[in-house]
Amino acid sequence: MRRICEAILGALAVMGCVLLSPLLRTWYRRWGATDDELERALPGDELVPRPRLLSTRAITIQAPARTVWSWLVQIGQGRAGFYSYDLLESAAGYDVHNADHVIPSLQVLEVGDRIRLGGDGSSAFTVVELDRRHSLVLRDGDDQVTTVWSFSLDTLDSGDTRLVVRDRTDYVPTLGQFLVWRVITEPIHFVMERKMLLGIKARAERTHALRENTWL
Repeated sequence: MRRICEAILGALAVMGCVLLSPLLRTWYRRWGATDDELERALPGDELVPRPRLLSTRAITIQAPARTVWSWLVQIGQGRAGFYSYDLLESAAGYDVHNADHVIPSLQVLEVGDRIRLGGDGSSAFTVVELDRRHSLVLRDGDDQVTTVWSFSLDTLDSGDTRLVVRDRTDYVPTLGQFLVWRVITEPIHFVMERKMLLGIKARAERTHALRENTWL
């Protein structure tokens, strides 16, 4: 029942962001990010030097980077999911199922590995850069569109982790591409990515708390 309610709220959020994108765009393109995080260079930036779409989002997670990384490294369809609105993803034909535990067999990821968004024939990102417990850079593209999706983990003085996510997309400047990416995809991606960040935060903090209690 909880997942159904979340999916309904997610669907409403998608519709709201698409319809109100002109008013909300400045906010959702930098959700949670500081001015410094917006301006700093991140791994993978050079792969799309002049993006037509650019967003930087961030969240503070009360858990060490090694714990956050264990959840991040296993993302993907057919893996641990994306910790977002999986009912909406499955309704769209992506067949995504979110894991609620760290999966040991998915903790090893290498450059060149593929991270699918959906089932066979759907879009997939390729791991192009990886610095364990620090950064993960994914790239997808063809002769029409190129997207780089990067994740950076910064350890704060408190020992908590700052997870910064950046999306850089360039596309052939046609009206059709503009409507697909700027008008529709960008606001939908925000809703799904925000939920993903919150999902990683909740899982990592729960894992860390359990470990802390075990050691007491």
